[in-house]
This record gives sequence, C-alpha cells and structure tokens, in this order.
Amino acid sequence: MAQEGSRHIFVNAGPIAHFSTGDLSKPLVGLEMSSDEQIHPTGWGFVIESGRFSAISPSDEVLSEFGQNSVVHDLSGRAIIPGFVDAHTHLLWDGDRSKEMRMRQQGMSYAEIAAAGGGIRYTVTQTRGSDNLLDIGRSRMQTAIGHGTTSIEVKSGYGLDTESELKLLQLYSDLQKESEQLRMSLTWMGAHDIPHGLKRSEYVEQILSEQLPAVIEQGIATSADVFCEPGWFTLEDTEEICKEAKRAGLSIRLHVDEFANGDGLELAAELGAVTADHAIHSSDDARASASEAGTLQGFLPGTPYVMGSEHWPPIQKCIDEEWPWTLATDFNPNCQSLSIPMTGSLVAHRLKIDPIAALAAATRNPATAFETESECLQGVITVGAVANFSQLKSESVESWCQSPGHSPILKTWRL
Repeated sequence: MAQEGSRHIFVNAGPIAHFSTGDLSKPLVGLEMSSDEQIHPTGWGFVIESGRFSAISPSDEVLSEFGQNSVVHDLSGRAIIPGFVDAHTHLLWDGDRSKEMRMRQQGMSYAEIAAAGGGIRYTVTQTRGSDNLLDIGRSRMQTAIGHGTTSIEVKSGYGLDTESELKLLQLYSDLQKESEQLRMSLTWMGAHDIPHGLKRSEYVEQILSEQLPAVIEQGIATSADVFCEPGWFTLEDTEEICKEAKRAGLSIRLHVDEFANGDGLELAAELGAVTADHAIHSSDDARASASEAGTLQGFLPGTPYVMGSEHWPPIQKCIDEEWPWTLATDFNPNCQSLSIPMTGSLVAHRLKIDPIAALAAATRNPATAFETESECLQGVITVGAVANFSQLKSESVESWCQSPGHSPILKTWRL
C-alpha cells in the first residue's frame, strides 16, 4: 500500500484491458465484452493518487505531465488487467471431503452423498468444531491474492444455526480488517442446507424468527443467499426468506438451477436479485427475464468440472443474446480452487469463449453487483476507479487464462 496522498506513475505498459466503455454501473454484454475498444494499445501509462487512477494516457504524456515528484514504475511492456472480482466463494470452512470423489465416480449423486453423511452437513460439523478458522481464512486469502483477486464475495453457510452463522460472519469481518489487499463483500447464507434433526419447514421458521433477525442486528452481512434447488429450499421458502432479508436492507444473491431447472432463475428475476449463480439448467425465457430485471447470471464452471458433469453453462448463448453474465470460482470443499485464471481457462479452452470476454466477466461485470462497506468503482481501469490491477507475465492480455495450474500474474498492485 502507498502512503496516503503519494503519487505513483506507471509507464511502458503492454496492452491495458480497461473495460471502461459505456455506463460503468452496468455490465458489458454481447460482442462489446471482447471488443478491441476495451483495450488500450501498448505504450500507455497511468497515474495513481490516493489509491485511485487519476490519469491514463500514452507514457510520454504521463512522464511529461506527472514525472516530477512521483514514484515511477516501469511495466516493461507487460500486459495490464484489472484486479479480479471473485463474486462467489465459500471461503471459511474446515474438514476434508476428498473421499467424495470416489463416491461420485461410483455413481452417487450429490443428494445421495449428502444422505450418506457427506456433503454440506459433514462440513458443518467440522466447521462448528474448528478452532483454526482464522488461520485457514488468512491462508486462503493469500492464495486468492496470488492469483490476481483483489475483491472477493464470501459466504457463511457452514454453521446452520444462529450462533455458528454469526461466528462465521464475525470471522469474515475480522479477516477484512486485517487485509489491505483484498476487499470483501459479506453474504449470509444460513439457508445453505437443512441441519440434521430438523425438518425443512422447522429450519425455515428458525431462520425467519431467529437467525435472520440476529444477522440483521449484528450488521455485518450486506447480502443474503439461499440454496434454491429441488431437494433443498423450495421456491416458496426462498421467496419468503429473501423478502424478509430485502426488507431489512440486504441485497439478494441466489444459488439456482444447478442440478435441474427448478425455476430458480425466474424467481431471482422476480425478486430483483443482483445475481443468480450456477444457472446451468435454467430456461431461455428465465435468462431473458433475468437480463430484463438486471439480474446477473453468475457462472461457476469449476463446479461441473470437479463434479465430472457434462452440463456446462450456456455462455455462448448469453453472448449471442446479449444477456449479462459473470465468472467466479465457487471455492468450496468440493471445488478447491481460488484461481480466477483457472476458471477463465475452463471457459476459454472447453467452451471456446473469447478470452477477453471471459476477462470482462471476471472483472467489470461482477463489480457492478459487488457490495462492500466502502462503495467504489472497481473491476475497470479508468480515472476515478480504485487502483487494483495486475501486471501479467506476458505481453498479451489473452495470456491471463492460458496457464492452468500456474498463475499468469507477475504482480498484483493495490495502491
């Protein structure tokens, strides 16, 4: 971090993926996501003052106007991209579910594994009994930063009772106070699964009468999420929980239609959710409704990858129809990746999505629905935006998602 008020100038950049065209409060869609207009040519530079971009222009102009009394950094022709906005993670949990891979390979479904003692409930038991969550969180945050992430959405959901959910949210708050490198958006997800020993209706009542009011009183979470999926929380449950959360000032982020089309995306649009994630099996009508409502489709390709599924999100369809979409890691006990570049690799290599479009989906687009205590423009490189950016090892922007297993990031800056 730079000292307050200090001025840094960066010169001799390779191409700069700025993604700053049009209305910055809205996501990019369709072909504008991969347009050459989103990239400044090689040789430009920029100025950073008090943690914000204050000028962006060719390097010789930057040096001429701002070179005096500035700290000068030579970017040596390396490509520059905004810091990644990882808008869907389950960062805090303990326990090991590695054995579930063999169970899936033997033909067991997600629901069957949960019924056999695995799944979310197993992680809940391990997390409730853990006294190591802060250290676990610190380590995972550093992993995310090392892969270029500068903003991250984090969910509770491995507590499933009032005391444990409040504890997870408080731990997130503590971790945020420790970190100057990673902005957090905190989401309460008490409706992640049904605790052992309770009926679904009983737990929903507990959420509404006890857990949600306590979360509101605590005042840490800015969003609420529900696992709206056949076999978990119904459309009626989800609507009731979300309406109560909205009345209390929380925005809505939902898990929908991961395993089947349960009309979750349609409900998300009706509720005005900022994002509806997974959305693999949603109907085209629901996708159109979400686009009209301003609800982002949050795609998490790491999940079908680790689950061995052949059902991938219909990203090219979204591009063709100009429906807004995002990418995130979905870091969780089954999908243990905090690498947005790996996520980008999956859609670029497996789905043949343009790497510049994929980059927009991991920077500007999720930033439009990202909430933190300090509202700020992020996910773009433009005057007034927060100075979170990464210098790639390559001179090509496209390299950001072409080294699966290795970080393409030379250095991530937050000044």
